[in-house]
Amino acid sequence: MSEIEVNDIINTTDPSTGTAAGTGTDNAGTLQVNVVSSLGLIPVENASVVISYTGDPDSVIRTLTTNNSGQTETIPLPAPPLALSLDPESEIQPYAEYNIIITAEGYEPVSISGSQLFSGELSLQPVVMNPAEAPSEEEKFVVIPVHTLFGDYPPKIPEDEIKPIDESGEIVLSRVVIPEYIIVHDGDPDDNTAINYWVRYKDYIKTVASCEIYSTWPEAAIYANILAIMSFTLNRVFTEWYRNKGYPFTITSSTAYDQKWSYGHNIYENIDYLVDTVFANYLARPGVRQPIFTAYCDGVRTTCRGLSQWGSKYLAEEGYSAIEILRYYFGNDMYIATADQISGVPSSYPGYALGIGSSGDKVRQLQTQLNRIARNFPAIPILVTDGIYGPLTANSVRIFQTIFGLPATGVTDYPTWYEISDIYVGVSRIAEPSR
Repeated sequence: MSEIEVNDIINTTDPSTGTAAGTGTDNAGTLQVNVVSSLGLIPVENASVVISYTGDPDSVIRTLTTNNSGQTETIPLPAPPLALSLDPESEIQPYAEYNIIITAEGYEPVSISGSQLFSGELSLQPVVMNPAEAPSEEEKFVVIPVHTLFGDYPPKIPEDEIKPIDESGEIVLSRVVIPEYIIVHDGDPDDNTAINYWVRYKDYIKTVASCEIYSTWPEAAIYANILAIMSFTLNRVFTEWYRNKGYPFTITSSTAYDQKWSYGHNIYENIDYLVDTVFANYLARPGVRQPIFTAYCDGVRTTCRGLSQWGSKYLAEEGYSAIEILRYYFGNDMYIATADQISGVPSSYPGYALGIGSSGDKVRQLQTQLNRIARNFPAIPILVTDGIYGPLTANSVRIFQTIFGLPATGVTDYPTWYEISDIYVGVSRIAEPSR
């Protein structure tokens, strides 16, 4: 196989879609591959990452190598014109699809088919590799299905937005809690062959949003959809909907029953960051304890008593804010609430951003967590845990933010605090829960 330079294919036809890839970098997206071990949050350094078109897998576009944070460089790749993802009537696939093959010494190979790339968007492709005592010829295959806005998926079965407490599936939780993990059943509820996956809550929301909407939409539309996705999910958690029916999982990946989730799906930088900023929120109504079960549908091929995804995009273009979009579909008494508790974090956010000049126990805790993370991610410098937020602490935070896709400000704001907490908990464990 011969390697093709990106600049040579920017103006060619995209074999993954059969449409013109575009003219110049205006019709390019960007891709970064992030590789970790399945045994704890350990980055895989010096992994070989081979990229090709899904429609032409034998022609290698680029070969990359991961750094000591398990990440490749960010590279541009051709994608269809941006306008296709903004037009609900378009019959042309609005994203390019890429195959990615990852190999590393001491790990089983991973093969990903159909990683989705939009013009103008940064796609973050997560890869989890299983350690092996000796190199194996057997590859782990991940197939990313067609996007829900472009493919043919079953419409949602209607449900009441507020679950009655006098049914057999009575509410057992006394308050809204953001779970550390949820268990996703990858199929219909009664499909006994489907796999149950333990998934970090924020990662689940980011994946669902990347499966359900286009990252090219206006931010207000993306924000509104993320809030609907989170409230939908937390209603399942709060009511223990499936547990009370005898199922050993939290939610399914079936669009007929729940919302689309796909193992190994790529996520997008803007969705990644927006979820980090609002992950503790959900939608509520006055006098109702449970998060509202916020149904939604594409609004073009299927309609429902809830949010229209394409309609939210249109309203955002008309200047509606996220809450105005949600109230347009759910009524004026809908409001954004914040969960009482976040599971799996060592300590809650102090309520204000930490920066140069800050001091005290919260800064000391931050420094301790960064030092533990640095054992896995050595690009982060080791700090003296003196409880003083000086230039060295700001620099460590800035490097952490760069690695984990946050604005590199050096200030520990709300999303940075909880991302550090999440990664600290992840690296402190020997292994994730069994799948």
